[in-house]
Amino acid sequence: MDVRAVLQFATITRGLTLLLQAVLNAVIPDHEADAFNPPRMEEPLYLDSALEWLLGGLSRWDAEHFLFIAERGYLYEHNFAFFPLLPVVLRGLAETLLRPLSGWLTVRGRLLLAVALGNSALFLLSAVALYALGRLVLQDRRLALLSSLLYCLTPANVFMAAGYSESLFAALTFGGLFLLEKGFTLRACLALGIATAARSNGLVNAGFLLYLPSLRALSQIRMYRTTAKGHGKVVRYVWVVACLLFTSLLGTAIIALPFFAFQYYGYRTFCTPSVSLEQIPPALLSLAERKGYRLPDENGPPPLWCMRPLPLLYSHIQDVYWDVGLLRYFQLRQIPNFLLAMPMATLGITAAYAYYQANPDMCLRLGLWETGANKRLDKPSPGFYNPRVFVYIVHSTALLVFGSLCMHVQVLTRFMASSSPVPFWISAHLLLLNEPLLHRRKTSTPNVQLQTSTAKNGCKHTHHNPITALLPHWRTCSPTTQCILGYFLSYWVLGLALHCNFLPWT
Repeated sequence: MDVRAVLQFATITRGLTLLLQAVLNAVIPDHEADAFNPPRMEEPLYLDSALEWLLGGLSRWDAEHFLFIAERGYLYEHNFAFFPLLPVVLRGLAETLLRPLSGWLTVRGRLLLAVALGNSALFLLSAVALYALGRLVLQDRRLALLSSLLYCLTPANVFMAAGYSESLFAALTFGGLFLLEKGFTLRACLALGIATAARSNGLVNAGFLLYLPSLRALSQIRMYRTTAKGHGKVVRYVWVVACLLFTSLLGTAIIALPFFAFQYYGYRTFCTPSVSLEQIPPALLSLAERKGYRLPDENGPPPLWCMRPLPLLYSHIQDVYWDVGLLRYFQLRQIPNFLLAMPMATLGITAAYAYYQANPDMCLRLGLWETGANKRLDKPSPGFYNPRVFVYIVHSTALLVFGSLCMHVQVLTRFMASSSPVPFWISAHLLLLNEPLLHRRKTSTPNVQLQTSTAKNGCKHTHHNPITALLPHWRTCSPTTQCILGYFLSYWVLGLALHCNFLPWT
């Protein structure tokens, strides 16, 4: 029943997103932004103009890069900042499921339609995967359900719908972590490895592969200490350690392989090119000359980054094209962008602080073992302060610190919302603790359900969707509820209005 509620709400929010972006894109004039805008190489067909009117808002800013790569491949040097999985998925949909429309839509038109259909489906999968992961880790059905419903109203909403890789990455990451928690290590490694082909920060997921199997290995060692004796105990210890090392090394290699394979492809494209400028269409060559985009040229000198000891094209692009680096964004004129990212940063800081306050000793032991009468790793208490949440807090905090210090800080919202469940877990946790209409119990159990009940003011809500039950009673909700839902809903709408019209957003 809970999964059905999540799917229904996710489907409704996806439909409203597509409808609202079309309306806002039609009502608000587009801003003349200095964004990547390659020339159209095909003559429009019958439905292209109508589709552009309906879904054009999904192709703004970086989405244009993904659509261009899906149509033309990796041509310009800065295109390599965008990883290949989403373009491959979009082109696959355009050439298979949407192939019958080729008489009415150009390749770009079919790619744009693939963005709307593909990202909507991927978002539904990510919402269900987040719910399944929450049920397993939090051991609290209410908390898992509420966090998944909040995810359907994610502040990064527009990027989950537009031609960005956030929905794809979230579905693979949450699904891979669920498989890892269930003990399906190989399948989890494959899912998380594929996620790295979508976004570079998939590399950070290797930390889960090092940590969670270590927990299971320690649990086995504790068991052998009480059951095995003599030489057999030593053999079992060695076997557990050997399996842990093998699993960790192999899994990390699987997760990292797509990243380094893509970097090698970029190295071969520009450092040992096999094409000349004469083979590039004149319109695309003219764009490169006007904008200063680098093209592969077998007759020209290789770029300077090719001469580095570790020639990583991705690092070069982030440094030269996007000016990404430690503390580079700490400028007075960037204060509005820091304010834009402040709510998401606040959620991340609140999660880390609250968790440490609840479990200081466990955090100091890195959550690897418990002492005395508090051995809770095998049977953790349910809720946000569950010991199993520790590694997710560490992961979220690492993303928060890196995103705040080394990235364009305004992207922190979509960066964390598509990579970590913690912003949604802490938001749901705060709602359940501080909202009287939700009737949060002091101690929760895995079997607690949201029963239909009547509050003092007559508000009724069911276990299906507490979010939609709270919204009609906004004025009587607690300040915490108003702040959290106000943040989610305002960013949900503002992102569509601004991003879809080439105006600055997260």
